[in-house]
Amino acid sequence: MFKKFSTTGLLLTIKVMPWINSGIFNIDWGFFVDNITISMLIVVNSISALVHLYSTQYMAHDPHVSRFMSYLSLFTFFMLILVTGDSFITMFLGWEGVGLCSYLLISFWYTRVQANKAAMKALIVNRISDFGLTIGIIIIFVVFQSSDFSIVFGLVPFFINKGLLFLNFEINILFLVCLLLFMGAMGKSAQIGLHTWLPDAMEGPTPVSALIHAATMVTAGVFLIIKCSPIFEFAPAILVLITLIGAFTSFFAATIGLVQSDIKKVIAYSTCSQLGYMFFVCGLSGYNIGLFHLVNHAFFKALLFLSAGAIIHSLSNEQDMRKYGGLIRILPFTYIMLLIGSLSLMGFPFLTGYYSKDLILEFAFSKYTILGNTVYWAGLITAFLTSFYSFRVLFLTFLVPTNSYFLMLKKTHELPGFMASVLAILACGSIFFGYLTKDLFVGIGTNFWNGSIFILPHHNNFVETEFVPLYIKIAPFFLSLSAVFLVFIFNNKSFYNQILCNIWFTQSFTKLHFFLTNKWYFDVIYNKLITYPLLRFSYTILFSLIDKGLLELMGPYGVAYSTMYISKNFIIKAQTGLVYVYAVVMIYFLIILILISDIFLNNFF
Repeated sequence: MFKKFSTTGLLLTIKVMPWINSGIFNIDWGFFVDNITISMLIVVNSISALVHLYSTQYMAHDPHVSRFMSYLSLFTFFMLILVTGDSFITMFLGWEGVGLCSYLLISFWYTRVQANKAAMKALIVNRISDFGLTIGIIIIFVVFQSSDFSIVFGLVPFFINKGLLFLNFEINILFLVCLLLFMGAMGKSAQIGLHTWLPDAMEGPTPVSALIHAATMVTAGVFLIIKCSPIFEFAPAILVLITLIGAFTSFFAATIGLVQSDIKKVIAYSTCSQLGYMFFVCGLSGYNIGLFHLVNHAFFKALLFLSAGAIIHSLSNEQDMRKYGGLIRILPFTYIMLLIGSLSLMGFPFLTGYYSKDLILEFAFSKYTILGNTVYWAGLITAFLTSFYSFRVLFLTFLVPTNSYFLMLKKTHELPGFMASVLAILACGSIFFGYLTKDLFVGIGTNFWNGSIFILPHHNNFVETEFVPLYIKIAPFFLSLSAVFLVFIFNNKSFYNQILCNIWFTQSFTKLHFFLTNKWYFDVIYNKLITYPLLRFSYTILFSLIDKGLLELMGPYGVAYSTMYISKNFIIKAQTGLVYVYAVVMIYFLIILILISDIFLNNFF
């Protein structure tokens, strides 16, 4: 099928059955397959299958392995719905489904408090971004009278100059739609501001991190932007915003990855950084390059996570790299796998990551604009930082003298053959996939996309990318080598000298290290400015004053107290025990009843 689609440009639409019929709101349960979908299916199906195979042995001793495998399969189902849906509504069903599965899988070990907190955080942060996506889809339906991709994309040019009145301000419709869609993409793909859930999501089992938080679910935001390129191309201001946020996210996440001690969190911040690369190249209208990097990234990032899982599994679930060291003799195969994944991540020449990552930087430079040069230098610095923390993981885990306990090392063992074969397959993809598919995805003159990706003519400068200066092409490689050299110096005690120690323990360097260790204080700021004030307001005003105060006084407690008060002060006192008093009361109420009955009969009969 892949060969047929890539050579003929076939587009396939399948209408299964009617789904929602309400006036003009008619949604069919249908699927649409083009070359973007085929590329995503390669990622979802291949990585999912390998993670399922890996998990059968990795989770073999867990008593709830059947529940774990069912969650993984449910996630794969919803991800396939997301990438194959023929409308925004069908896509949104898969979008929310993978969010649900993310919550279930992060909190899989629900007896751990941190796992539950991380799952709640992921769900709540994604609800914020999904609110924007929901409003965007509603506006799309109101404006275009349809949610089908083919209809909406075909009508976009007719709404270029159309405005929408909101609070007496006229806002361009396409600008507003793209802003809301981008808001949804930011949360799912963990861009800066809505990124805080991704590192904490590492509380789930490692195969979950490999499948959901590295290779598939977090790329849904990038997929949405690439899929909606016919809309984004007519909103240049949003493209600039995507470029800047993507570039800043890539740099920001890389700086935090430098100082992390948890091996899974280093790779998590690496994922966040690479997603920033994909975003900013899409903002420069290099959608095919962004999708090429997305597919390449899936292979070597899944390899990194599963290799990290092998280390954690061997060392009795220890994730702190400061307690590793000297494992190259005990885990040589895992070392080779992690080395291949790290080299591909840093863009070592002729590995999979090299063909897309370096192309992103060259494409940004070839724009010859202030924006293009800004994000090029940001991406170049990020490439240096990426190489630094990638080899820091290798050095602390395998090459420095061991910091592990003897009993822990005694139990350490290499991977079983089944799990090792999964890593070997991913290693082959991390080495060869980029070379084998570069001309198909990003080659000049390729007709692979066949209209699946729309780029305005004045945004297309793929030819210029081939002719950027040589020093631009080789700069990432030499920066990566210099990063490796620095890692070797910083992590080799024999190279420590007085000058290096003086730099290391200066007050400014200590403050910088503390700043990065605290993740740029995003969590602190959110807690102090948003979370705590909201909790305080919810308790003192909404709960104490309104719920427990006003509503209860007007409701059940008020009625109960009023009844008790009347009974105590009036009804009890009326119980005199005198017959003539009771007779007077009965006659009195009988007269009232007769008068009411007479009035009722005279008025209605």
